[in-house]
Amino acid sequence: MNEAKTSPTPANYDAKVALEFFKSVGSVEKFSKGESIFAENEKAGRFTLKRDKMYFLLEGDVTMMAKGQPIATVGTGQIFGEMASLSQAPRSASAVASAACRVIGLDDKQFQAGLQKKPEFALMMMSVIIARLRDSLTKSTAAVTLVKAGLPAKDARVFEKKLLSALEKELGDDAKMRYDQGRVIMQEGQVGVLMYVVLDGQVQISIKGKPVELVGPGAVFGEMALVEKGPRLASAVAQITTEVLAINRNAFLDLVKSNPEFGMSLLTAMGERARLTTDRKS
Repeated sequence: MNEAKTSPTPANYDAKVALEFFKSVGSVEKFSKGESIFAENEKAGRFTLKRDKMYFLLEGDVTMMAKGQPIATVGTGQIFGEMASLSQAPRSASAVASAACRVIGLDDKQFQAGLQKKPEFALMMMSVIIARLRDSLTKSTAAVTLVKAGLPAKDARVFEKKLLSALEKELGDDAKMRYDQGRVIMQEGQVGVLMYVVLDGQVQISIKGKPVELVGPGAVFGEMALVEKGPRLASAVAQITTEVLAINRNAFLDLVKSNPEFGMSLLTAMGERARLTTDRKS
């Protein structure tokens, strides 16, 4: 059996902030040594009583297992299980108490309630997800080509029409930008100062010169570099004449803090993107 490595803690993660957030809406749960906290491929359903949870480890040790092999060890003060909770997708790994432990668990409804009280926590969670996504892409030998000739834009809507309309109204015409077919919107490797929300048109996202996603109205791109103030992970090119909302960091931070729905929508999209990236590698 392979030895599990301790999960790295992202630089922007603050365990005290996370604990305060989880305590504000969650409840303490106890697990005995060897007890399963959740299982690989497990999925909560809309019509079942069970809901996917994310957890904060108060004390003890948790081992993450995939295909029967340990892949990581969760330490005190760390969060785990958030990907499935945010994306509503099957669990990509199992979590087993490798020592008696206490955790605080939050389901999706509790998490949204927490963002109403402490919306700034969304920013830290975004940093955690981005760090994991960057790690996955760094370890990947090549980007996976998903876009084929004639394939329609993926239904990657992050913001529903009502929220999209509200953003458009709040940000105003000054935030709108139009790109002709073939024009580069953002370039991989450059420092990001804007994130984009597609209002109309289609945008092709590429990594290392390989197309990975084709998105349309309601989709978001460029947000990861904005959160981290780091280099772009991908390039984006208008496939047809495209109109976007361009959001700078200050406006982005204001939206996250004032509109929990905005923050929750972005977190859900990031969680799904990170999950898909991991799945493509396996």
